[in-house]
Amino acid sequence: MTILFLSSTHHADDRRVVALQAASLAAAGFAVLHLCRDGREPPPDVPTRILRRRPGLPGRVAMLPRLLAGALRARAATIQASEPDAWAIALVAKALTGCRVVFDVHEDYADPHRLTRLPAWLRRPVAGAIRGAFRLMSRWTDAAVLATPVLAERFPAGTERLPRVLVRNLVPRAEAEVMPRAAPAAAGPLRLVALGAMGRARGWPVALAALARAADPTIRLEVIGPFTDGSDGDFRATADRLGLGARVAATGLLPRPEALARAAEAHAALVLFAPGAANHEAALPHKLFEAMALGLPVVVAETCRPATALVRRTGCGLVVDSADPADVASAFEMLAADPALRARMGAAGRQALAADCAWEADAARLAALHRRLARAGEEAPPNAARRLSDTRHPRPR
Repeated sequence: MTILFLSSTHHADDRRVVALQAASLAAAGFAVLHLCRDGREPPPDVPTRILRRRPGLPGRVAMLPRLLAGALRARAATIQASEPDAWAIALVAKALTGCRVVFDVHEDYADPHRLTRLPAWLRRPVAGAIRGAFRLMSRWTDAAVLATPVLAERFPAGTERLPRVLVRNLVPRAEAEVMPRAAPAAAGPLRLVALGAMGRARGWPVALAALARAADPTIRLEVIGPFTDGSDGDFRATADRLGLGARVAATGLLPRPEALARAAEAHAALVLFAPGAANHEAALPHKLFEAMALGLPVVVAETCRPATALVRRTGCGLVVDSADPADVASAFEMLAADPALRARMGAAGRQALAADCAWEADAARLAALHRRLARAGEEAPPNAARRLSDTRHPRPR
């Protein structure tokens, strides 16, 4: 009985879909298969079928019939869909084969801030239409996997009876044990690192403004990752205009081991998502847990509600207003002046990963969900999967 991970945009080496979820289910004894777009090398422990896709929205739309054909050929017992369009394809496959469907909810897809390609007046009506479509699709869906607790609130009203499991973007214990260890109390000018994808909305404008404002003129910043919004030129121009040219560096995309090794040379890590977007309010990103695994204290935007709650509960960093460069600068100055504080926060992050942020617990919940679905499929009479789903999730009144 195969679990098919169905992805219209996620690559063969995606961390959440492949390195965490699919690999963990394979290790737990499930047969897994990932059907996805081209562009990256798949890992050896997750069987993968790759479909070539043209870039842009037309390429994504053209890929959908091929995703459906691949899903039907796989004859999977369960399809776990990684995006809303893949979710719709999975439901068509369910109608044709009787398989079960799980939707992996990565973000708030109905957030009007995501719909920037549309005219401003059209964004809220389209967001409402997306919520309505999700309510309808949820009636035939067997479960949802949520990347953060806040997404349980964001998922459209009327879907509360849909079984949900929280599976966060954590760091497996075995991986954390072999990651390089940072020395946040090391001597020298404060080195800040922003690890992972970067862009305006991910905080480089406030980071540069705070760096220019901070009283300590020796604080440095390194961005390790790609600028996904194409703003790398503006980043460099802004740094030069603020007189930060010698104190700021950007490496671009690096292989993961090299990126982690460079990050471990820093004293603290930044998660400075800009306020406003609902997806930022729900954010609990990989980079936060990677910093904790390295032993780096984190400076986290208070707009990221679950990340803020985690940092405050564990004492692994500082919470700042990412709309206020002065507040961010104060956090930089505090870290620069107190190596012992950095050491305590870094140690608290590593300890939290071994306690209430252990990937193994989330992986066990995911495996338990798929075992329940498998048992339900075995107990249902032939061709009754659709009726079973309707019974579980009746139309809300």
